[in-house]
Amino acid sequence: MKVGIFVTNQNPLGTDMVSALDEQFAMTRLARDRGWDAVGTGQHYLSEGMSQLQLIPFLGRLAAEAGEMTGVAGVLLINLHNPVEVAECIASLDVIWRGNFVFGVGLGYREVEFDAFKVPKGQRLRRFEECLEIVKRLWTEDKVSVETDVCTLANVTLTCRPVQKPHPPIWFAANNDAAVRRAARLGDTWFVNPHATMASITRQMGLYREELARLGKPLPRVRPLIKEIYCAKDRRTALELAGPYLGAKYRAYASWGQDAVLPDGDTFRQPFEELLRDRFVLGSPEECYEQLRPCWEAVGANFLFFRTHWLGMPLAYALASMRLMSDELLPALRQVKG
Repeated sequence: MKVGIFVTNQNPLGTDMVSALDEQFAMTRLARDRGWDAVGTGQHYLSEGMSQLQLIPFLGRLAAEAGEMTGVAGVLLINLHNPVEVAECIASLDVIWRGNFVFGVGLGYREVEFDAFKVPKGQRLRRFEECLEIVKRLWTEDKVSVETDVCTLANVTLTCRPVQKPHPPIWFAANNDAAVRRAARLGDTWFVNPHATMASITRQMGLYREELARLGKPLPRVRPLIKEIYCAKDRRTALELAGPYLGAKYRAYASWGQDAVLPDGDTFRQPFEELLRDRFVLGSPEECYEQLRPCWEAVGANFLFFRTHWLGMPLAYALASMRLMSDELLPALRQVKG
């Protein structure tokens, strides 16, 4: 089992973002020095009620703190972008990370983002698949010609190619059933979200495996999954320290409409005690291990990403959780056969 830290650098409005960035460095260095395997971050634009750095420059800077850890774009909303920009920037990040980089992609769900980039309804999925196809062509072909409503390319050659051949691994974020099947068809693996219940994820993993079998594709060697987690001396302490910040994060998700794309009629608009059941991991190292057990026993994940810091949480809380995980949870997880 491999383990990564997921950092977001999402902060309340008015936060000193330079100081907040230093806090992200502190979390990354702790993970590096305690032998974690990866660091990842995500992307949103026009995030109401919070401040956040953009994924590409943030990951470029994190590389200087990460040592031998893998860098993960988790995920880039590619249908908001020009494919040449995506191909050049992700290739550049693969160089900066010395070929130790993962390209995570997602479709997105927020109208404000689609509107800002003039991606109309009815074209979002097409643009997503089209962008990914052009990016891969730019990475692997010497001359590329394309004519779309987004770009015109006439026998062009990319300025920067990835270190990894043919390209960095492409991890697909997917929430609903159709997206999970699309991840099997187009991605190198499904990057399982932290939002759905384990019951829903387990059911969807069955769909994912069925689609892989239908396509004649093997189960991916790397099977990543993100979890919201807080590790403390006991569950009561974990709830006291993390509950207010984790609850606020998911109220924000509800206001953004994130739960509208979840499977099985799931919703974030429920009491926190109900919301966390079968979804979040909070407690002592031993309790966290047991709550995580379905990740590998039922879902088959072998690369866990932990988010243990949320909007407004003091850095000291996150570092305490990471230290306890490093000392007592990670050694147990390393024994899990992936």
